[in-house]
Amino acid sequence: MSKPIILTTGIYDAIKDTLRRKKVSMAEEKRLAEELRKAKQVLRRDLPADIVTVDRKVTIKDHTQNFEHEYIFVASAKAKPAKNKHSILSDIALATVGYKVGDIIDWPFREGERKIEILKVESCHG
Repeated sequence: MSKPIILTTGIYDAIKDTLRRKKVSMAEEKRLAEELRKAKQVLRRDLPADIVTVDRKVTIKDHTQNFEHEYIFVASAKAKPAKNKHSILSDIALATVGYKVGDIIDWPFREGERKIEILKVESCHG
């Protein structure tokens, strides 16, 4: 868990803002603040293709609840959960943003700790 997550500066700032506005649970806030402290910030064009970020389609496996799901993470303004377009500031996105394919994360979701694995990250446009 000590690997730093990799974020664009825009995403870094958005997460910081979310924390400032107390949009997450205490456990999530503590965890995110810790991750941001160690995070590596890069330019969008320097972000590796297998890193979870905005405008990418991410397939995760939830080991706790034993299911796989694909999410499309988009800017908050473009979020349409009914179309599987989730805000990059949604719970699942905050849990996985900055991580890469193959990473396994134990995350303190509101409903309890869950172990999730990133199976696939693909670029998506539109």
